[in-house]
Amino acid sequence: MERPQPTIPVDGAEIRTRRKELGLSRDECAEAAGISGPYLSQLETGARRAMRPPTYKRLRTVLQIQQDDHQLLAPPEEPEHRKDTDGRHEGAGRPHPD
Repeated sequence: MERPQPTIPVDGAEIRTRRKELGLSRDECAEAAGISGPYLSQLETGARRAMRPPTYKRLRTVLQIQQDDHQLLAPPEEPEHRKDTDGRHEGAGRPHPD
């Protein structure tokens, strides 16, 4: 049985924000990244929350995000039972996709 391909959790709101900062329409951005406009829309709205690494890399390139910049990555899932005294959760940093 084959293992599923890994995916990278992304923050759709950050994708949309960055795209708009660059003055790109959804279709312009999608075409440049080699994905469909509806797929990009699903990412931006949170209907899809993860991308395969090659697709993420192309989108990151179009959005002019450096490899070591985690701006487009979703925050890590944090367990509910491990809260600090200030109300924040403990957790590891974001995973590096490359």
